[in-house]
Amino acid sequence: MNLTSSLSCAALGLALAFGAQSALAQQQLVPAQSEVQFTARQMGVPLDGHFKKFSAQVAFDPARLATSKIAFTVDTGSATLGSRETDAELPKPTWFNVPKFPQAQFESTAIKALGGGKFEVAGKLTIKGTAQNVTVPVALAQNGATTTATGTLPLKRLAFKIGENEWADTSMVADDVTVKFKLALTGVGKL
Repeated sequence: MNLTSSLSCAALGLALAFGAQSALAQQQLVPAQSEVQFTARQMGVPLDGHFKKFSAQVAFDPARLATSKIAFTVDTGSATLGSRETDAELPKPTWFNVPKFPQAQFESTAIKALGGGKFEVAGKLTIKGTAQNVTVPVALAQNGATTTATGTLPLKRLAFKIGENEWADTSMVADDVTVKFKLALTGVGKL
């Protein structure tokens, strides 16, 4: 192989690599079709809420899971339970402490295919300054140019210091919280 052929092959390789990265960089969250909900229990009664503001940085290639990355950020100050009284409490230091910790974050460390559009996404979840390793089950479905990722993640609120002091009593507010998400993405390759 001569120098010209070697340079041509190198240029083609770089073009393909940048093309693949460019395709991944085009993956975008569609906020209007996405949602992040949570359910807690107070005195045995379910309380349903959601986050109004969140974002995702996705570089997902089903053929290259080892190099795929997902980062997800939730603005904790956007949490709502639909009541003015409870919504006024959530940003306070006892709960999300929004002035000190305005965001909760998830960063993937590994993605494993389970087949049938199902994946396990392992990573680090940080809420209120406390980081925990979690594994999130995710199902992907494609409809035209949109890929929808759905999943449910059970959490222990006290592991993240959510509801401190008198609210640490789990007979009033249960320790278990369920987070459900539906994230619509564009630019994901064919599954």
